[in-house]
Amino acid sequence: MASSGSEHPSGGSPGPDAGRPAGVRRPAGAVRTRRPLIGLTTYRERAATGVWDTEFALLHNAYVDAVARAGGVPVLLPPQEHGADEAIDGVDALVLTGGSDVDPERYQQRPHAGTVIVRPWRDDWELRLLARALAADLPVLGVCRGAQLLNVALGGTLDQHIPDSVGHQRHCPAPGVFGATRVTLSPGSVLAGVLGPTVTVACYHHQAIDKVAPELTAAGWSDDDVVEAVELPGHRFALGVQWHPEQDGGDLRLFEALVAAAVVRKSEQNQGASFARP
Repeated sequence: MASSGSEHPSGGSPGPDAGRPAGVRRPAGAVRTRRPLIGLTTYRERAATGVWDTEFALLHNAYVDAVARAGGVPVLLPPQEHGADEAIDGVDALVLTGGSDVDPERYQQRPHAGTVIVRPWRDDWELRLLARALAADLPVLGVCRGAQLLNVALGGTLDQHIPDSVGHQRHCPAPGVFGATRVTLSPGSVLAGVLGPTVTVACYHHQAIDKVAPELTAAGWSDDDVVEAVELPGHRFALGVQWHPEQDGGDLRLFEALVAAAVVRKSEQNQGASFARP
């Protein structure tokens, strides 16, 4: 699994002034802001480690590191039969991570020959998480498969094998190899506000959004006109990117924006609760 390394190489816990500029300490008596809990969906796959060869709930550590370095507390949400409502009620934001292809039955299509790995139980779990998160106006970031799932959940479709459409494999050059892709972002979009007009990203996908869901707006395209990003207007923060921002450890802007949106939502909730007290 990909990993961007440990946030604290010494193995110790971050101190109370972690993340502050050198020489700047927290004022005496200041209340420490609670770090938001960021839910991360996971794989459920057979894997081997040490003496164990069994089924694991697992996730590339790069996601965990990116969330932690951006100021959040990562919380893993592995696929399960029950508990989606409780899971979303317990976190401050949701990241739909990358992984296997979304089952084409979810958007009324037959499988393409290249659609060979689907996990219906994961689709079901994450669609329930997403529905609850959107209903609660929880900040949501969909990554690769997560962007596709956001589109499917709201009525869009997928191109099941984009090499057939674009005539090349630069979006997924080889097994385990990310492709560098230049993405142009729509002026005035949330993503452009975070990342600027263009960004070069790490892609690893053989599928992509085809018909954009009616509620979504396309917000980014690669040079071959593949939709690389979508946004949900009217929601505080609901974005899907076809690329893998967790793979660029030097650019945490998307994760920082997600964490910031989670902090604002939590603050609003706390203020509302204070006003409601007699």
